[in-house]
Amino acid sequence: MEENEKKNGFQETLDKVEDQFKNAADSTAEFDQADINSNKVMAILAYIGILVLIPIFAAKNSKFARFHSNQGLILFLVALIVGILGNILSKIHLGFIAWLLDVVVFIFAIVGIINAAQGKAKELPFIGKYRILK
Repeated sequence: MEENEKKNGFQETLDKVEDQFKNAADSTAEFDQADINSNKVMAILAYIGILVLIPIFAAKNSKFARFHSNQGLILFLVALIVGILGNILSKIHLGFIAWLLDVVVFIFAIVGIINAAQGKAKELPFIGKYRILK
């Protein structure tokens, strides 16, 4: 019975994660289509680590690029935290957890790149609701 409860709890967790990916806030309708079309490359760059600085400074007048720059900056900060945490975890022989966190960051980056390339302004799951850039 206890094992069955664990499976149900794990399934509930998977369902919540799936909901976060499927039901991420989409504010694409708030953006001008011309802005989206002319700034997709900048939006994509926002999810490639330190390259987030390029759209932050080069496309600061684009609402679409700014949206993705904010998402990318948050993801970059999360990646830095994961890196520091991973270093600590590997020293206490829990490196597999760090590896899993790295995989999650990578998946979020891919999701962001896909959204930007498709001209969508969808928040990243879990972390996308936070705003650093205005």
